[in-house]
Amino acid sequence: MTQQEFNDPLWRTILSGAQMLFVAFGALVLMPLITGLDPNVALFTAGLGTLLFQIITGRQVPVFLASSFAFITPIILAKGQFGLAATMGGVMAAGFVYTFLGLAVKIKGTGFIDRLLPPVVIGPVIISIGLAMAPIAANMAMGKT
Repeated sequence: MTQQEFNDPLWRTILSGAQMLFVAFGALVLMPLITGLDPNVALFTAGLGTLLFQIITGRQVPVFLASSFAFITPIILAKGQFGLAATMGGVMAAGFVYTFLGLAVKIKGTGFIDRLLPPVVIGPVIISIGLAMAPIAANMAMGKT
């Protein structure tokens, strides 16, 4: 990237970074605490995943990868029924499926996904997930279970 591509003022860059920190912190810490997993592992793998993503995409997309709340229920149920090792195997399998789907989208393009899930659909879903998780986060922050 050239210097001309970074034309945002410093205050805006700092504000954007702080926003990403607060958004990512919830996923990085809250998700492992809810599922009973180690937050240190989540922090390490989120950093590693983000570095790999930035290297692969050439720093073209400002993304920070963190834990996904989509897997909370399956992880909790699988951990209780099958144990931690089997659950982590399932998480790895889901990662391979995500990788395969990502490669398919890279090869075929995003047209199908853009038609199936336009921004008017994705935005409310993200807001709904955040609003549903807010009481849990507030209770955990206050020390309630």
